[in-house]
Amino acid sequence: MLPFERVTTLKGRLASIGDFFEDPQVIRILRKHGLRVETSSAGSRAVATGSLRGLDFVFPSGKPAADQIHDTRQAAGEYSKDFQPFDSPLVLASFRKYAETLHDRHVAFPQPAPGGGKPLYYTLKMDKFLSLTRKGLSWNDLHVDNHGIHNGNPVLAQTSDICQSASADAYLGLVAFTQHHNTPPIEDQQAQVLARSISPLLLSQGSPSDSLYTYYIDSNGPSQDPIAVLYEHQYLAYQANYRAAHGTVDTERVLLYPRYPMLSQPHFIALDHEANQLGELLENDPELRRRETQLGYRLVPSGNPDELAKRLKGQGIPAPQLSNSEQTAAKMPDWQVLEQMIAAIKKCPKPVAAPAQQKTR
Repeated sequence: MLPFERVTTLKGRLASIGDFFEDPQVIRILRKHGLRVETSSAGSRAVATGSLRGLDFVFPSGKPAADQIHDTRQAAGEYSKDFQPFDSPLVLASFRKYAETLHDRHVAFPQPAPGGGKPLYYTLKMDKFLSLTRKGLSWNDLHVDNHGIHNGNPVLAQTSDICQSASADAYLGLVAFTQHHNTPPIEDQQAQVLARSISPLLLSQGSPSDSLYTYYIDSNGPSQDPIAVLYEHQYLAYQANYRAAHGTVDTERVLLYPRYPMLSQPHFIALDHEANQLGELLENDPELRRRETQLGYRLVPSGNPDELAKRLKGQGIPAPQLSNSEQTAAKMPDWQVLEQMIAAIKKCPKPVAAPAQQKTR
């Protein structure tokens, strides 16, 4: 007979980090430490505003949602402890022919590729890109036909729903930062005026999709969503899987990095003392930290800024240029200001408090 193994089950709610806890290696590592995780999925804003009863932790994908949770629990005298094990910059995922079309207009610039190959990464001038959207120009207007395709759709970045998604909210923050002279709005009235002025850059896309990543990697992606707002780790994980299957990277799918990067800043928040163990493992366990980089995340805090680059090199994937430490990063407004901006752009339904179907890891 085997000795009795004590396993602690932790229940959590999370947004785009859900795939992390579904990874078989992550499940195995956590089980070695006597932990099993059950999660339900919801958008980050729903995580922040819905009921947290019966949960041990939450893992919203952005700092505004995390700050809202902390402020709400502190006001109610309830426990919360914050951990930030990793990060993943906001990116505009696109395709080579569209990126090269933007390059023709001096809007995007390729990062040097190792060995002189095709670049996977481009630096994007957000102000010039947003100017194309504001003017209502289509890809055909930019002469995308010079690269062998036609597309009469407007030049814009497709996001998910700002009423639910942290990535959409982060893109709203990035647009606001860009249009507000590279500073975030700090006052409610100022933010509302700014939000109304930039709303055409966010809502002209029609009905937002909750499955942007799925559409992006689909064979119809180039014609359906030429530019999709995603997280860097999603693209890097896709390239790792593609290389494992085909022996080479997908050189047709590329990333556009805003010149002033916007970090997503996901936060693991323990709602009771039992969940602290999981937060500490995410930040400190060497085996788990290695797996985090293998899945495309940038470690926080990081003693070595080249950890992700080294891991990608080991997987045979070119690494994007890391941001210069002196470079200005885009900053999100405080969560209260962000809520005012979202309300000025779109009337959001009240988030559903009931959790989705739980998954056990």
